[in-house]
Order: sequence, then C-alpha cells, then structure tokens
Amino acid sequence: MNSSKLSGRRYWVCAIAMAAMLVASSAAFGQSATAPGQNITSDSSAQIAATLGIHFVQGSSSTVLLERDGKKYLVSLAKHSIQELPEVATNTQPALRAVAYSTSQPKPEPVADEQTPRPKTEQKKHSQAYRPGDDSLFNLPTGRRLDRHGLVVDFSHRFPYEAAFTGTSRGATLLGLDDFSVSSFGFRYGVTRNFSVSAYRSPSITGRVIELGATYHFINEQDHKPFNAALRFSVDGQNNFERNFTTNFELLLSRSITRRAQIYVVPMGSLHNRPLISQASIVNAPPELPCSLPLATGSNPRLNIRPCADTFSLGAGISVDVRPTVALIAEVIPTLVNAEDLGIHRPPFAFGIQKKIWRHAFTFGFSTGPGTTTSQRISTRASYLGQPGADVPSGMFVGFNLNRQLH
Repeated sequence: MNSSKLSGRRYWVCAIAMAAMLVASSAAFGQSATAPGQNITSDSSAQIAATLGIHFVQGSSSTVLLERDGKKYLVSLAKHSIQELPEVATNTQPALRAVAYSTSQPKPEPVADEQTPRPKTEQKKHSQAYRPGDDSLFNLPTGRRLDRHGLVVDFSHRFPYEAAFTGTSRGATLLGLDDFSVSSFGFRYGVTRNFSVSAYRSPSITGRVIELGATYHFINEQDHKPFNAALRFSVDGQNNFERNFTTNFELLLSRSITRRAQIYVVPMGSLHNRPLISQASIVNAPPELPCSLPLATGSNPRLNIRPCADTFSLGAGISVDVRPTVALIAEVIPTLVNAEDLGIHRPPFAFGIQKKIWRHAFTFGFSTGPGTTTSQRISTRASYLGQPGADVPSGMFVGFNLNRQLH
C-alpha cells in the first residue's frame, strides 16, 4: 500500500496498530520482537509509543489511546474502530485514568431494598426477633407494627354469660358457645411504616362504644433495636361516640426471647373511665354516666360502682411458639389505681392458643374479662354481670379472635 495515498489520520492509525501489536506481543511472551535490521527492547518500545503519542490502556490487550494535535482517540484493535474522546478541562493524567476503566460497561451500585439479600450477620440478627401473629394476645395489645399502607381487620367474640367449666351440661352447650356472644370489630391502617390509625366498635350490649386511636412506633426489634416500644393514644365514646367519653394513653412494650417467644408489658392510664356494665336492652341507648353521680346507673348496688374514675393499669403477657405457626398465649391486666371504683376486685386474665397462617390469625382461649376496647379490657365478668365472685377462675368463659391483613 502506498503511504502517500493515506490521509494523515489513517497513517497514524496504522502506525499505532503496528506498534501496539509489537509491544503487546513482546510483553505477552517475554521475548524481544525483531524488525528488519533492529531489535526492539521494552525500553525502546516505550520510547516509540511516547513518540507516536500512544498510551496503553491499563488491563486491556486490545485497546490503545492515541493523542495527536491536542485530540485523543480510543483505538480498538479487535473491532478495528476509532472513537474520538471528548475534551476535558483537566490535565492528561486524570483523563488517562478515566479511559483505563472505560473498556467495559461500569456495573451499577447495588440498591439497598427488600429484594437485596442481607448479610448473614444481619439475617441472623433479624431471625431472633419474634413476629406476633395478631394485634392482640387475647385482650392485651401486642404493639405489632404494620407495613406502610397496610390494612388489618380484627373481630372478637366473647361468651361471658356462661362459665365454661362450672355448672351442668357444659359439653352439651359447647362450653358456653351456644350462648349469646359479645362481638366487636375494628380496622387498623398503616399511614407510614411507624404510624398507624385505628377504629373499633363494641356492640350495644356493652354501651355501643366507638374507639378512635393512633399509634406511633419509635423502637422496633426489626430495626436492630433491643426491644419494641410504641405510644398509643385513643378516645372512646358510648352510644356511637356521643357520650361517656374516655381518654386513654398506652405505652406498648415487648421484647423477644429468641425468635420463638415474646413478653409484653403495657402500662395504661385512662381519664374518666366508665365501668363495663351489661345493658338491659340492645334497643335502648346506654345511660348517661356523669362523674358527679354517687353510683353508676344500671349497676348492682352491692358492688358500689361509680359512674367514672381515672384508672391506671399494668398489663403483662407472653406468647410462645410451640410450632412455627402455633403459639400459646397468656395475659393478666391488674388495675393499680381506682380499680374498686369500677367494681374490679380481681384482675382479668386469659390464656389460649393461637394459629397463624400467612396473613391470618385465629386465637381461641378462656378469660374472665369480656371487654375488648382499651378502656373496658381492665373490667371483669363480675362487674359486667353484676355478680360478685363471677371473676374467680371458675368463672372463666370462652372467647376467640380473628385477625386478617387485607393489604
């Protein structure tokens, strides 16, 4: 090929290709390449490359960088292609470093999300955190955190009119399940990952209570914290949020005992708490209960129940997984301040078994406390029925909860 017919650029490309192949071959085999009448050593090859304006790309045996007339070209010997590089405002050395790593497509940095596998140490730490299957043990809240925009529905059924184990024909009446039920339901929605709101209603027979609440989780074991903690504020009113209002403040505390068990402590204060009294009719509205009355309207005078009182209780409970999806639960809720003003002489307690299936949970148990709203769960069967002594262990009745996560 006559070199006079080549443009200046093609001439330099050919020279670069020949020099690069010669030097690469010499470096690869550790031998000196021979040209007619002259031996080219590694020192002389470096001098030739500098004279021609050639820079070798680090880590590549098929790509060289040509610098001529103030411009830079990336030459691919394998593809027989030439690419002009854009000018940069920095000196030559930083540009060479950038080119040295431009022979392959850069890998994007991994994004930390739920799909990215966690390190083994992190997985092990997460596996030690217990996951409750329900928002409640039986009546006591677990403080379970909802997902953002998660929606949960809760149903509860209590059969307090018959004791489960005392009296005659307990088997014939299915331990009291044949009797009337006190059925309540509610919803909870996760506004954010740590903040949720809730609405709950109990039936006319317990005063037509509607409870509205909000919960904020500020410590969680799933976030590598030593325990779980949440604050909950709620207001409930009888006759469909029309009268006899009670304001509640709760601190929901829990801690895992390995990944198979968890303990719960729930201190709770209620302002103007009302007694849990069975209403005479589901048609009539519950009576007005101003705190100035000497006795609560509709209550048994022998129990000396006041219409309202400020109370403080300290609930405690435990949940233990005996199978991966089966847990045994137990709880007790003693009222430490003004319990007798509301006819509470013994703390309500409960125990049972809980089955967890994906987004469902079913809890079956026995209890002496028929109330399921925040303010009513400290009361017992004795005040509800107006029967002194109905809150002893022999007065336990049947109940169950249903929990379903809709979203």
